[in-house]
Amino acid sequence: QCLENCGSVALTVVRRGGDLTRTLTVDYRTEDGTALAGADYEATRGTLRFGPGQSRLLLPIRIIDDDIYEQDEFFRVRLSAPRPDGQPSTVTGTPASTTPTITQVSLGTNSQATVTIFDDDHAGLFSFELCSQRVNESVGSMAVTIMRTSGSRGLVQLPYTTIPGTAMPGEDYVELSGTLVFQNDETLKNIEIQIIDDEEYEKNKNFFIELGEPVLVENKAEEMADDVAKQGCPILGETSRMEVIIEESYEFKSTVDKLMKKTNLALVVSSSSWREQFVNAVTVSAGEDDDDEGTSDDRLPSCFDYIMHFLTVFWKVLFAFVPPTEYMNGWACFVVSISLIGLLTALTGDLATQFGCTIGLKSSVTAIVFVALGTSVPDTFASKVAAIQDQYADASIGNVTGSNAVNVFLGIGLAWTIAAVYWAAQGKKFLVEPGNLAFSVTIFTIFAFFAVATLMYRRRPEVGGELGGPRGSKYFTSCVFITLWLSYIILSSLEAYCYIPGF
Repeated sequence: QCLENCGSVALTVVRRGGDLTRTLTVDYRTEDGTALAGADYEATRGTLRFGPGQSRLLLPIRIIDDDIYEQDEFFRVRLSAPRPDGQPSTVTGTPASTTPTITQVSLGTNSQATVTIFDDDHAGLFSFELCSQRVNESVGSMAVTIMRTSGSRGLVQLPYTTIPGTAMPGEDYVELSGTLVFQNDETLKNIEIQIIDDEEYEKNKNFFIELGEPVLVENKAEEMADDVAKQGCPILGETSRMEVIIEESYEFKSTVDKLMKKTNLALVVSSSSWREQFVNAVTVSAGEDDDDEGTSDDRLPSCFDYIMHFLTVFWKVLFAFVPPTEYMNGWACFVVSISLIGLLTALTGDLATQFGCTIGLKSSVTAIVFVALGTSVPDTFASKVAAIQDQYADASIGNVTGSNAVNVFLGIGLAWTIAAVYWAAQGKKFLVEPGNLAFSVTIFTIFAFFAVATLMYRRRPEVGGELGGPRGSKYFTSCVFITLWLSYIILSSLEAYCYIPGF
């Protein structure tokens, strides 16, 4: 085996056994396989002479190198007519004597060698060294390495560009696009990307670098009709898109975290008195704006802020009665909050049921449309706040699942438990008709698998996580989840009104 650019290959011919003091000769010649003499190697034939005491000789064969991609090829080298020195040779055209001599010489089992020529004219596979790279926000600039493997022939141009994710160009990094030029036999190149340090305490952000299709500048394969030759053109490797994760400066983050711990995080989210809670409840404050660099305290309330305040002031004042977190180490706040949530859940359920009766909807349809919507929308907004404020998606996802679990427990579990205890005390059984619950739960479970699968897929590098990511991925995921929700409502409603069979 040898590379096409090796120049020559040397085969070893070995002499074993017999009288090593005698001089022996053996003929050799090359034979074409898929490799052709004159195009891939130089045809050779001749005679090797083993002198007294010699047990091995080298047989050199010249390999011809070209600049055209080909499949791996082979040719053969065959030994023949071993004999004592002085007997006729097949090389000169005179047949060797077939008469037995005193010294018998014979060929071994490996009298034929196959030489494989590995082609080295592929222009290469281009890919990033890493599929993901983390960088500190205060690093200033980062170097991204691009590798050229499986060949390095020719001058190749490789375009590249940055793609925004949660990190935005001009705010978190300097947008960059261009073309790398790989010279012949050049296998590594670096891209320098500037990282912007905004000196703000924030969660990790990401963006992507993507490689375009490489182009062979001096492409002789384009002038040829041979499809095999065109296979040697440069192509992208497996890792043609890399994620860059910008992490908060470790020193800055550590300092802020220590200050937060010393001042007690509870002070940020708690209140010290009922007076403060009622003042906040009746005061119109400016809402948060993601596009505004200032804080809400620096801006005046907008018209939308006033409208939302008057629509929600009743609930603000109601929850201002919740004891401040200063009392009883927060336990009073916890118990009263849970009780109010249970009360509102029951109230929402009753109002939705009355509304369903008024417009003539079945109770099962009312439950999955209005009751579920009324109890889930507040959880959705709470999860949005958690997603914005937390570095990871854990708090947001946990808030949705936890809140829904609390709603089910307070809305169904607790009520059914009380009813079961009451009827048991009366000596009777508490029975609930299942109705179309089996069909509804089955459809919900199937769609839940699709939802979880979507979240798992979003963990791939091109998206980056369960929440956020590129704009297209966010819109697509939202459409998928809304479609699942509408499909669940439609299928359950059709089954409730007997348009489709249930279980």
